[in-house]
Order: sequence, then structure tokens, then C-alpha cells
Amino acid sequence: MIMQMQMQTMNNSSSSSSKIKPSSAILVPKCFLFSLLLLSLSLLLSLLLLSHHPQTTANPPPSHSKPEIKIRPGYTSYESYIQRQLNKTRNPKLRKVWVTRDWDRKIQVFSTFFAQLKQKNLLSNSSKALCIGARVGQEVEALRRVGVSDSVGIDLVPYPPLVLEGDFHHQPFDDETFDFEFSNVFDHALYPDKFVGEIERTLKQGGVCVLHVALSRRSDKYSANDLYSINPLKALFTRSQLVHVRTVDGFGLDTEVVFKKNKVIQRL
Repeated sequence: MIMQMQMQTMNNSSSSSSKIKPSSAILVPKCFLFSLLLLSLSLLLSLLLLSHHPQTTANPPPSHSKPEIKIRPGYTSYESYIQRQLNKTRNPKLRKVWVTRDWDRKIQVFSTFFAQLKQKNLLSNSSKALCIGARVGQEVEALRRVGVSDSVGIDLVPYPPLVLEGDFHHQPFDDETFDFEFSNVFDHALYPDKFVGEIERTLKQGGVCVLHVALSRRSDKYSANDLYSINPLKALFTRSQLVHVRTVDGFGLDTEVVFKKNKVIQRL
């Protein structure tokens, strides 16, 4: 009897155990689901707060890259700029040097430059040529000596018959007058965009412009701008294509840059 009661008790115990186990197995996932729900609500609340209070990004650090062209300060007006340029051009000591000691030497160097351009078919004897900022006209005389007879220069102070009076910011010529324009005074331009704009205005379609500029060294004290690469020139010549760039030795100027004005195709 006692044995039967013990067996019945054990069976009842086993039965109770088997009923509890499934209940425990259900409680574990419920706890997990509850935790997951709390985490989701927390993330949702964080996102809502961020949407009402957006994060501010720090400003990028200022650029310290060197400008590729820099206009020199100190000119209070265009008149003061012109007066400073006239002080150099009218200087009697300088003008005497230009027409005596420097005359033949500069003509010889310019003649070499122009002869090389003729070999590259960028200049011909039939070209109508202009020299910009020609002072007393050594480059004009050089053009004439290499066969380009229809050549003239402009400068603030005339030097007849080679150089006419004229401001390179406002050339005194009609549109599309010249086949060829040369200048080694780009650094003297207070307004480089106007300087180049006047070249492209007075240059014929297909015409050539040659500039001698200083990139590796700074120009004289009368310069109005400093050029550090040819990129500003490429940007300024909006109606022309870059033909070539080469190193030269041109009285303190070290780089020759050549542009050719685009031809406009007429549509019927």
C-alpha cells in the first residue's frame, strides 16, 4: 500500500513538472520581446529628437592656396594708376636708355622671337600686327625687319612713327583689325580682363596673340598684377584656344603663351 502511494506521488510530481516546463519556455521569449520593444521605442525617441535638433557640421577650414593672379594694392583710382605708368614711360633717363643702349639689343632679341613664330606659321609677312605697350617701339621695328611691314605699337606716350598713343584697356581700333598682336606688358594691366578683352575684340578671327609673361619671378615695381600660372590667361581668353606655351628669356619674362582666336562658323 505504501509502495502504491509513493508511486502515485511520484507520478503526480512528474505530471506537475511536465506542466511547469512549457510555461517557463514561454516566459523567456516574452521577456526578450519586451526588451526588444523597449529598445525600438528608445531608438524611435532618439530619431525624433534629432529631427527637431539637427546636428550642425563644423565649417570647412579656410583655404590657404596661393592665388594664381593677384592685383597689387595701392591704386586709389584709375587716374592714379595711369599717372604711375606715365611716371615710368616719361622718365627721361629710361627713355634715353631705351633708344640708345637697349635699342639694337632688344630689336635683335625680338627679331629672333618673331622669326621663330614665322617658322611655326603663327606670323607672316602679310600679317597686320600690333604691339601692345610698345614704349619706344623696339618690337615694332623688329617685326618690320623680319618682313612684317604693316606693324604698329601703342603706348600711353607715343613715339612716332612706330608707336601711337593708346591705352591697352581701351584700344583705339575697330573690331577685328589685326592678324597678330604681341605684348610683354601683361603685368602692367590693372584690369587683366579688359586687357585680354580688347585683344580679342581687335583681333581677327583666326588671329594670333602672343604674350610674354613672368611666372618664376616677380616683375618690376610698376607692375599692377602678379601672375603665378597660365591658368588665369586660359580663363580670360574666352574666345581663343591655347596654341602653345614655352620657356623664353625675354628681358625678365620667362614664359611665352600663344593663343589663336576662334573662327565663328556662319550658319545658313
